[in-house]
Amino acid sequence: MTNTFSAKEAIEAMNYWGHQRTPFLFIIDFLAKSPVVIPLSEVDPAIILFDFNGFNNCTEKPPHSPKSFVFSKSPLSLEEYLPKFELVTSHLKRGDSFLTNLSIPTPIDTNLSLRTIFLQSNAKYRLWWKDHFVCFSPEIFVQVKNNRIASFPMKGTIDANLPDAAQNILNDKKEAAEHATIVDLIRNDLSMIADKVWVERYRYLDKLETNQKSLLQVSSEIAGTLPSNWQDSLGTWLFQLLPAGSISGAPKPSTLDIIQRAEGYERGYYTGIAGIFDGVNLDSGVLIRFIEESDGRLIFKSGGGITARSQAQAEYQEVIDKVYLPISYASTPIHRNPSPLQRAVV
Repeated sequence: MTNTFSAKEAIEAMNYWGHQRTPFLFIIDFLAKSPVVIPLSEVDPAIILFDFNGFNNCTEKPPHSPKSFVFSKSPLSLEEYLPKFELVTSHLKRGDSFLTNLSIPTPIDTNLSLRTIFLQSNAKYRLWWKDHFVCFSPEIFVQVKNNRIASFPMKGTIDANLPDAAQNILNDKKEAAEHATIVDLIRNDLSMIADKVWVERYRYLDKLETNQKSLLQVSSEIAGTLPSNWQDSLGTWLFQLLPAGSISGAPKPSTLDIIQRAEGYERGYYTGIAGIFDGVNLDSGVLIRFIEESDGRLIFKSGGGITARSQAQAEYQEVIDKVYLPISYASTPIHRNPSPLQRAVV
């Protein structure tokens, strides 16, 4: 059993172990109601497996790859999605928010266990918590090396095989506006804790591989300089940055209220953060690409950023397209009730 803390207790534990330079793992849910903080020496691989950019506690090799696997999804209909979308856009038009991340839960079925998905998946941030969830996230939250902190928000994805894919995604006005809003939000967030903040790289492209196709992902890098004793107050300043701007929106307080009323379900650990303090540096990711185990069912939680330029059909298709398995072997998924993928988005 892995014990959870209150936000206050988690902050105190992170500050203490940071001051002691004791390596630890942290898992913080979206609303920071049930954070987990564990010294690395006490993490039980039978309960929690992690692999963050190659730093991991997993010595087990992936199981033998089946020639095919079952994967099906049962998303809500467009008619069910529309009231949520319209509530968000009504607030956008009133100026209550400039960008709102709207997510939905999708029941899925697969013959792979969550642990097997962890072992087989390919992502920067992989996390499995027994009887809770598996996550295979491509998104960095913050990294701290020496006294330099950097955040890498991701906004904008396109099928890499489409003609002029890179030019099209970079020239898309809706995507550009959404990305600019998030970069500005993250820059303001880092300014609360850093002595100096700057945009190191703006809207650069990474290529990602999934079992479906290759994708181009747009990211930016915002950096800052922390005080030399940043480890001593690690929990305090990290919680100041929560929730992550890329999966909430701007401005945060009013947008969080809109999210809770529009979504109508608990995100839990989905869109929270998880990471490692290794005693010297810190690395963390955003908990997206997320499958939760609940009452014997599997729920895939996915979302997308809504702006005043958003179109309901395209946003609906995006959140459905994000329901996938990033299986690293060349197998054929058996879709029992496939929905057409009109636009591939990681």
